[in-house]
Amino acid sequence: MNIEQIYSLFKKHPVIRTDSRKVTISSLFFALSGDNFDGNEFVLDAIENGAAYCIIDNPEYKYDERCILVHNTLKTLQDLAKHHRNHIDIPVIGITGTNGKTTTKELIREVLSEKYRIKATSGNLNNHIGVPLTLLSINKKDEIAIIEMGANHTGEIEFLCDIANPEYGIITNLGIAHLEGFIDFDGVKKTKKELYNHIRKNNGKIILNLDDSDLILMANEISNLSFGEDHNAD
Repeated sequence: MNIEQIYSLFKKHPVIRTDSRKVTISSLFFALSGDNFDGNEFVLDAIENGAAYCIIDNPEYKYDERCILVHNTLKTLQDLAKHHRNHIDIPVIGITGTNGKTTTKELIREVLSEKYRIKATSGNLNNHIGVPLTLLSINKKDEIAIIEMGANHTGEIEFLCDIANPEYGIITNLGIAHLEGFIDFDGVKKTKKELYNHIRKNNGKIILNLDDSDLILMANEISNLSFGEDHNAD
């Protein structure tokens, strides 16, 4: 079954669950697996709880036609989210940074929700699973999406941008926290800049922190609305 066919199922059953205990009637269960668990083992539980279909990647658990076998469940979830994003005609704001991502996201949501119906990342679910799940929760009533993006290694923001395709971007700041996956501060800057690179490519706009000289250099030739203590800030 290709992604277009799975998307057709999603449109009929637009609630995604990755925890069999939280499956609701007529939802889609994605059997994700990790280092210490195999989501395929919980397919029967999901079916008993009312799942319309279960997306699996282990043929041993294909009990009946409700179990849809794919090569990789996580990649299918990500591909489905990207496909859904391509069918969503609303502004998407991407937020990343070393600190303050979740707080910034919540502040922006509070302001914009005075006028618009907002869909935003729940809590700090900002990784390769959380971002797709947020995108797949967007429905026709939503008018703006705010997607928080976290990273612990180079290339991860670029990957998340490819799925979420934001037109607007905010890098809150640059710091040296959690360097393990970046090696050094240059790695942090390179990774966060991936959001700016995506916005530049799409001729979008960034919200620029004028109090951070590194961000100013990274934002070269990108349309922006600026903030900060600098007297030149918008």
